[in-house]
Amino acid sequence: MKSTIPEASLEEFFRLNEIFNHSKVKHPPKSVNLHNYFSETMIDKIKELIGEAEVFTTESKESLDAFRIKFISKKGLINEIFAEFKNVPNEQKKDFGQAINTLKKTVEEKIKTLQENFESKEEIKGIYGDLTRPGTPIPVGARHPISLVKNQVINIFSNIGFNVSEGPEIEDDWHNFEALNFPEHHPARDMQDTFFVQMNPDHLLRTHTSSVQVRYMENNQPPIRTISPGRVFRNEAISSRSHCIFHQVEGLYIDKDVSFADLKQTLLYFTKEMFGKSKIRLRPSYFPFTEPSAEVDVYWGLKTETDYRITKGTGWLEIMGCGMVDPNVLKASNIDPEEYSGFAFGMGLERMAMLLYQIGDIRMYFENDVRFLEQFKSNF
Repeated sequence: MKSTIPEASLEEFFRLNEIFNHSKVKHPPKSVNLHNYFSETMIDKIKELIGEAEVFTTESKESLDAFRIKFISKKGLINEIFAEFKNVPNEQKKDFGQAINTLKKTVEEKIKTLQENFESKEEIKGIYGDLTRPGTPIPVGARHPISLVKNQVINIFSNIGFNVSEGPEIEDDWHNFEALNFPEHHPARDMQDTFFVQMNPDHLLRTHTSSVQVRYMENNQPPIRTISPGRVFRNEAISSRSHCIFHQVEGLYIDKDVSFADLKQTLLYFTKEMFGKSKIRLRPSYFPFTEPSAEVDVYWGLKTETDYRITKGTGWLEIMGCGMVDPNVLKASNIDPEEYSGFAFGMGLERMAMLLYQIGDIRMYFENDVRFLEQFKSNF
């Protein structure tokens, strides 16, 4: 049977062979079926190209680009081979098509793999780059000024044997009021506007950390020496000098033969350590849970205009309240007031921080302004 392959296709066949292996291919003998010879030889050449693609490797982007152009560009080998598909005998089309698809898939996977290798190397280089260059600065955070002052107060009292006690912020009426000598309908309750969470029974946001001291006395026997830092809540108008949320540190010391002189000496030690001031005065005052009670003033001085402003021209500055623990408070916690006595004191951390860092507005503590907080990096 004579071949029906047109002469033009035979010429294209020989041209493709030149492209594949850069050498002339001899015409087949006249006795060979040109249909089969054409397709089988082309399939063999495609398999050779598949092998070439599988072993191809390069460290150069230029070489990879040349490989891509050779195979899958508009005028590449794969498109040229596809163009000859119409001349393949029908019985050979399946094998021929599978060979072309395998070649195309192999080339595309090889290109993708090599491109990913180049990208990963560039990424690693981008991460490390020049290892001799100066390092990238790491931003350093800062503690909140309230935390700074609280830690300082804790350290000062820890040096003289006080431990730290904590309690819940949502309290019941007993621990927040009655156990502290605030009986029901007592006028002293009017001194503190309270956020009630629940009524009957009453649960509220604690108005002071004295409630922690009650819980500590219930679970510990004298001698007791503890401070209770924490957040408290009162229904007050928010302004530059007051807030509905603030922080307290309250201290409690109970033992045998504790006197008012012990209280004064403890507070004098604290003011020296905290402010560097060695002159204090105690003014008579009233608190339901202490008797006698006093307000503590420290002599701040009148060296600057700010000193005149914050002390109202007197040089004295109120920093805390204190007093001897009322016997009724001791009885409420099952401590015998005939055998034991003690003193208590309390201070606001916001006020302390405002004095130490010359902060003019209490609201700044709660605004979370990074520009404000960054000023305390040196005190980290």
